[in-house]
Amino acid sequence: MPVGTVGAVKAIHRRELENEIGAQIILGNTYHLYLRPGMEVIRQAGGLHGFGGWKRSLLTDSGGFQVYSLSHRRKITEEGVTFQSHIDGSRHFFSPEGAMDIQRIIGADIMMAFDECPPYPSDYRYAKQSMELTHRWLGRCCTHFDRTRGLYGYEQTLFPIVQGSTYDDLRRQSAETIASFDRPGNAIGGLSVGEPAEEMYRLTDLVCDILPKDKPRYLMGVGTPVNILECISLGVDMFDCVLPTRNARHGLLYTAEGIINIKNQKWKDDFSPIDADSPCATSRDHTKAYLRHLIHSNEILGLQIASLHNLSFFLWLVKEARKHIIAGDFAVWKDKMVPEMSRRR
Repeated sequence: MPVGTVGAVKAIHRRELENEIGAQIILGNTYHLYLRPGMEVIRQAGGLHGFGGWKRSLLTDSGGFQVYSLSHRRKITEEGVTFQSHIDGSRHFFSPEGAMDIQRIIGADIMMAFDECPPYPSDYRYAKQSMELTHRWLGRCCTHFDRTRGLYGYEQTLFPIVQGSTYDDLRRQSAETIASFDRPGNAIGGLSVGEPAEEMYRLTDLVCDILPKDKPRYLMGVGTPVNILECISLGVDMFDCVLPTRNARHGLLYTAEGIINIKNQKWKDDFSPIDADSPCATSRDHTKAYLRHLIHSNEILGLQIASLHNLSFFLWLVKEARKHIIAGDFAVWKDKMVPEMSRRR
């Protein structure tokens, strides 16, 4: 899922998302949208679909991760989280019920339960207390979600989130607990927050072995193309990450043959396409030398081209993964792709 933090995927027009990239679903951020433009504006517009003109599916996180990232600006209690806006310092309060109400107003097709994301590393006692709080909040989210209805004439879905830091027994307990709520899909949170990749893979494997196999499993905030393929092999179905667009804005491009830093001198007079095999016409129609020139000139078009390229590559990658899963040769294909995509070109 391309990440549209404030209701837009950075540097990408909606038509490009739909037609050139072929995105079927994007992610919006509850915390940021709540602060700006605010719920009254979004409700008047008929939800984020109406506000931004996005007709396809939409997922919203609950704001829990942003609250986690504001450790110096928030206070967590049983009732919820009091925090200060990063914009103007104003004070606000999120509760599990409030997070459901906000996501009802945003109108996400998939809503996320309100959780606490413990930092990495966390000691066992804190991780356990945090996980148990997340489970209690999940009960409140589900109760409130079931008592309310969508505002815009279509059904919404709620996903719980597995927590438990890097402790196997806590992750196992959390996966079993959220699976018991029997929701249409389940998410894995609290990873890709600084832990080594091998630790992420180990815990993902453990959790996916417990979560129902007939329901989508969503690994939040992950990751690189290699991370995605490795985690698909462990049983993950859904991903989101700001990495494709964020790294594009710094000149880092992902391809099936490896990673390109387009700022490097070696591309200055390389007039070959950015990626001749890309499904993205923008990547085929512009040269590496031209994109390097735009990036070095701080030309906005350079950020757009690089972002389009990376998002197209990520969407191509997961579509190819699906094809190889259906064909029965995913493991062979994955083992070939991983070392290629890891190369620095």
